[in-house]
Amino acid sequence: MTDIETPPGETHAVNNVADELNGYNAFASDQALVDAVTRHGGGWGRDELHAFGARLGATETLRDAHLANAYPPKLETHDRFGRRIDLIEYHEAYHRLMRTSMAAGLHGMPWEQVNKPGAHVVRGAMTSMMAQVEAGHGCPITMTFASIPSLRHRPELATRLEAKVLHRDYDPSNRPMADKASITVGMGMTEKQGGSDVRANTTQATALPGNDGLYALTGHKWFLSAPMCDLFLMLAQTPEGLSCFAVPRWRDDGSKNPLQIIRLKDKMGNRSNASSEVELRDAHGWIIGEPGRGVATIIEMVSLTRFDCMGGSAGNMRAGVANAIHHCKQRSAFGASLIQQPLMRNVLADLALEYEAAIAFHARMAAALDARDQSDDDRELARLCTALGKYWVCKRAPRHAYEVMECIGGSGVMENSIFPRLYREAVINPIWEGSGNVQCLDVLRAISRQPTVIDAYLAALQKTAGGHDAFDRGVQAVKQSLGALAGADMQTQQFAARRLVEQMAVLFQASLLIQHAPQTVADAWCGSRLAGDGLSQYGTLADNHAVETLLQRADPATEADLPAQTAAA
Repeated sequence: MTDIETPPGETHAVNNVADELNGYNAFASDQALVDAVTRHGGGWGRDELHAFGARLGATETLRDAHLANAYPPKLETHDRFGRRIDLIEYHEAYHRLMRTSMAAGLHGMPWEQVNKPGAHVVRGAMTSMMAQVEAGHGCPITMTFASIPSLRHRPELATRLEAKVLHRDYDPSNRPMADKASITVGMGMTEKQGGSDVRANTTQATALPGNDGLYALTGHKWFLSAPMCDLFLMLAQTPEGLSCFAVPRWRDDGSKNPLQIIRLKDKMGNRSNASSEVELRDAHGWIIGEPGRGVATIIEMVSLTRFDCMGGSAGNMRAGVANAIHHCKQRSAFGASLIQQPLMRNVLADLALEYEAAIAFHARMAAALDARDQSDDDRELARLCTALGKYWVCKRAPRHAYEVMECIGGSGVMENSIFPRLYREAVINPIWEGSGNVQCLDVLRAISRQPTVIDAYLAALQKTAGGHDAFDRGVQAVKQSLGALAGADMQTQQFAARRLVEQMAVLFQASLLIQHAPQTVADAWCGSRLAGDGLSQYGTLADNHAVETLLQRADPATEADLPAQTAAA
């Protein structure tokens, strides 16, 4: 940034400071993302991704992200005459972000383009880019996207609603679903007495006479995100056990369904998203799937939201490192710009390396989702590695966001910058949609019930055998851990689960980088994450050549060489 000449008598000279990162292309400036999309069959979406990336890097969009969080949603439970209305008012910036995401198809692209190779890859890249800008509105976008497989457990309801769910024109109006071309879908699982243990839920569902599949639900939901959605998938108890229901905000006769908002949650992050606590007072809902099989029905939705959590955390990392590099290129200290200082270069490159591994993991899971109906290995990898990635990538984001703030210095903790928001958002994804311990239990469950998931995982690692000595040693170590766990009792398995999951996740990332990234990048990952030297802080890379490569690939001012657009098969 050009320094401004100080007028005579002025005491406050503004120099040696950076400006805001804006006017860049969030896709074209991200070499790691461009590479991932291309190799996993998303080349047909190049032009759409490029246009979307330009919009997300525009000053106006970044301003909307700030406004949507600076002016969070407000709840009005009653109108001034005392009538129950349960309305939430959002800043118009929030609605503009919703329109942008839905117009791009982030809420349904893979279901629109059934069996189109790379559809999950292209959508996954878009959601990760949008998470760099604003994560809160991504909650209803993600839930709407993830609802389709669960809704299809009741085919007649899916037939009636799917076109509305996939419609790209955002409609925030407070009207019955029958009057709207476009609807959004939320989810209500958590109750205060159960938390992640959803089988402890106490909400009761009673079948209504003469209405096949229609129930009345009475109970309390401790956490319902995006309560202005038009439809919610919820869990409630029936005589057969915990079951899944689709609960609309309006009944078919046009009357308000008694799903009453008690309060909005005062969250440290995700401020633009109106998470709420609600009570259901004989609220009508259609049963989805078999009675007593609620968890099995809704788990498909949960799995896809976990996939988006991973992509959101990767996007958070990308936003942090891009802004940090932008800042350090303009700020000087000790006689040189920060980007030229060896210590800072090592830290920035290490942060970029963490992102490279995170986006490689997310893109590989997107490719597995695209291919899971045609490939047994991809189906098994999607089952196992989504939990691994949700655990590991999401947990790496808070520490990553903090280190970015330290790169910026004192101004990095100021609320008028993006950095505190990135830090607060970073802690959300590790907790939502199943915390770390829940992901570890899910991994143990998958290994126990579907041992073939380990065969698929080890086969994926075998593709890069010999790629690095530390990687080969790591593969042998994880095989030993798996073998020891197989003969252990449940208590021992759970006690050791976090160590195993971390081993498996870091090795999977190493395999992907060995296979697809520049060799210096893969060697840096294996040397810093697998060599076992005990160094744990960012900025401990040993290879200066790797630092050069990583900084060049991560610089938001450098646009990647986009490969020619390819048609989908």
